[in-house]
Amino acid sequence: MRIQESAENYLETILVLHKRQGQVRSIDIATELSFSKPSVSVAMKNLRSNGYIEVNKDGYITLLPKGLEIAEKIYERHTLLTGWLTALGVAQDVAAEDACRIEHVISAETFEALKQHVLSLGAPQA
Repeated sequence: MRIQESAENYLETILVLHKRQGQVRSIDIATELSFSKPSVSVAMKNLRSNGYIEVNKDGYITLLPKGLEIAEKIYERHTLLTGWLTALGVAQDVAAEDACRIEHVISAETFEALKQHVLSLGAPQA
């Protein structure tokens, strides 16, 4: 199933924030992405109605299994691509920005081939 790039970005951000601070609320996402609270609220409603996240009564967001699967896939792509580009000599901030674009459009087949190549070289991951 293919979801929009923006939804992938939100799910990845929830995962990253959860790793960093344990609990995630909409305001954390808005702050992290520099988005307005209303925009994040609409996105969270859509993610919730499509079964990607759950929001408890206190406003804390949890990734549901299918949301976690997508978030982990995008995060893996991001970290591997950032590390690979950095190893090629690209500045860290540029590598992270470019990886963020590439991670959404690269096919699963191409990513797996690139991943195997990078891992065979022992290149660092971000």
